[in-house]
Amino acid sequence: MSRLNIKKLLKERANLLIELSKLTQMLHGTWVERYSVCSRANCKCHQGERHGPRRYLVINKKGCQRQKYIPNAQVDAVKDGIAQHKRLQEIADRITSINLTLIKEKAYAKD
Repeated sequence: MSRLNIKKLLKERANLLIELSKLTQMLHGTWVERYSVCSRANCKCHQGERHGPRRYLVINKKGCQRQKYIPNAQVDAVKDGIAQHKRLQEIADRITSINLTLIKEKAYAKD
């Protein structure tokens, strides 16, 4: 691999780290929408028109699942936070790939 290609990888890694610093609203969780049936016998929900959706962010904390209710006003922000976390994972995968290539080329410690 040429020095130019190594420089390109180092530049790409630096740009990814800059992008990573902008992912300030990330949320690590799963989006869930629920519909429910109430206890009123004559309610329309018993004929198939269930209540909802009620929205939750499901997170794992200390090995336990926790569901956090998301108000309608926060739906877009939470979905964006989940997308940011997905991007975080993509960035981490790409940086790992770059670093492995740099290790192979014995240029890993050179910044």
